[in-house]
Amino acid sequence: MKIDRRLVLLGIIIIVLSMTMATQYATTKANYSFAIVHPSNADIRFIGSDNSSGDSARVLRVTNNNSGTQFVTIELGSWMPNSQKNYTAAFGIVNEEAQKVNITYVSVSGVNASYLNIWLHGDRSTDAGTEGTAVKVVSGGAALYNDNTVVWTLGSGDSDENTMNGAGLSTPWDETSHVRYSVDDSTNAVNETHDFVWVQVSLDIANAAGLQAATGTIEFHFKATTNS
Repeated sequence: MKIDRRLVLLGIIIIVLSMTMATQYATTKANYSFAIVHPSNADIRFIGSDNSSGDSARVLRVTNNNSGTQFVTIELGSWMPNSQKNYTAAFGIVNEEAQKVNITYVSVSGVNASYLNIWLHGDRSTDAGTEGTAVKVVSGGAALYNDNTVVWTLGSGDSDENTMNGAGLSTPWDETSHVRYSVDDSTNAVNETHDFVWVQVSLDIANAAGLQAATGTIEFHFKATTNS
């Protein structure tokens, strides 16, 4: 009888340990939704403005507008050594999200990036270097800020890719460059207020040290804060 009780006790202990150590599994589902759209129609979108010196197309353009190859690039033309060129509105950035979006910093990588200077500013037709509210974000190819900073805040948008700054400025379609664009000077972008900003790209080719083609990437870093 003692042996039986021990066996029963041992069995109870094994059952309890099995219950304690058992792994529980569960499955649930959540639907998701997103869209991959043209860069000029995105929630944070790029639009053209200035024409390139190299052709009649916008500085900002999509070379191949077929589905799956719609990537924006900027064409800055061909320039000799010891020359300077400012595209005061090489392109614009427009926020269509419901909340404000911060641009924290801008970085450049590639061949001959040291010839590039980049500004964020409000007046598309004015040299950013003379504009008091402009922010120089890249100097000689080097980023001047980092992820811990905010260089410009885009105001909240309205999810309408046909306009920027509400209904104030239209952004029609350019069939040649395959991007939306604006050349409207009636409203300047104001930091933390308007939903757009102009990007000035300046070339300062000091010497003939680099005669190879200059190619690379300009990267914009964004950060948005969710409302509580």
